[in-house]
Amino acid sequence: MRDVLAAMMPGWQKGDTAGLATVVGTFKSAPRLPGASMLVTAGGEAVGSVSGGCVEGAVYELATQVKADGIPVLMRYGISDDDAFAVGLTCGGIIDIFVEPVSRHSFPELDAVRQDIAGERRVGVATVIDHPDASWLGRHLVVRPEGFEGDLGSERANHAVGDDTQGLLAAGRSGILSYGPDGERLDAGMRVFFASYAPPPRMLVFGAIDFASALARLGTFLGYRVTVCDARAVFATPARFPDAAEVVNAWPHRYLAEQLDKGLVDERTVMCVLTHDPKFDIPLLDVALRAPPIAFIGAMGSRRTHADRIARLREAGLGEEALARLHSPVGLDLGARTPEETAVSIAAEFIAKQWSGSGEPLRELGERIHHDEQH
Repeated sequence: MRDVLAAMMPGWQKGDTAGLATVVGTFKSAPRLPGASMLVTAGGEAVGSVSGGCVEGAVYELATQVKADGIPVLMRYGISDDDAFAVGLTCGGIIDIFVEPVSRHSFPELDAVRQDIAGERRVGVATVIDHPDASWLGRHLVVRPEGFEGDLGSERANHAVGDDTQGLLAAGRSGILSYGPDGERLDAGMRVFFASYAPPPRMLVFGAIDFASALARLGTFLGYRVTVCDARAVFATPARFPDAAEVVNAWPHRYLAEQLDKGLVDERTVMCVLTHDPKFDIPLLDVALRAPPIAFIGAMGSRRTHADRIARLREAGLGEEALARLHSPVGLDLGARTPEETAVSIAAEFIAKQWSGSGEPLRELGERIHHDEQH
């Protein structure tokens, strides 16, 4: 919706109804990712794209119909083996597209969502795209870190979706969630598409070593935008870290200070220091632990390295409150040996911190599995 929002708002503000088509699911080599949208305005203008041209004509006709009759439709487009002339995707992929009428009546929260997006505040929209009761289709729940507003059809559904989408919102990810007809978990009957309008959180990995490569791969899988930074040019190369969004050759503490000054590090940022070399670690951690809250600051090393690190940081003037923010030695006790296992251990710790998890086996706990509180 983000790419057609500017074209949508004038009509919405006047009280017009538009037809909004959104890619909600893709399979194989589909041309557009979930969240891509095409708008048909009240005047019949088409804005945006859902397939790069393959099925735009058919989607335009369907959106025109939906804005006229007000009935949302979930449609699948793909190659038809039985009919060579059927409307489909020449790339051989399959896409699910949800088409809904959008107006002040159907989506009263839209302007508030627009303001959040313009202000670069995290916000997401959950939309019912499939339900046995047609009156639920197209209903919205607007999700923010502090809570949600709107109505999907019942309080149970609102709370289930509002809770479950917090993880997607924190990661800046979109996708489909499935529930029972009243929002029951581990059931089927209702499907909800969640569109996240937030940049992905960052993971800063300092130290271009083999553990960094494994952590970059896992961080990308978890939805982070991963940066690997090292002062040693021979190690800090994109070829060694193909899963990282960027590889930076710079002194770690200078790079972090620069990113902080530019406002590119926030309370969602995860930071992992893997060099266990005082000439890199101490200046870097001194900057990090004096900075505004970062979601997670972890440092690799033995217990002897940790003790030396803490002593040096105290000498640098850091107090106990600041030092308490440091997770060192980083990771949960999984008995990890390989770089990949160590990466899982590190990720397990920052996920547990983010969602207030105990790190204990679920079979030994009597409390609910999903944690609501995010730190």
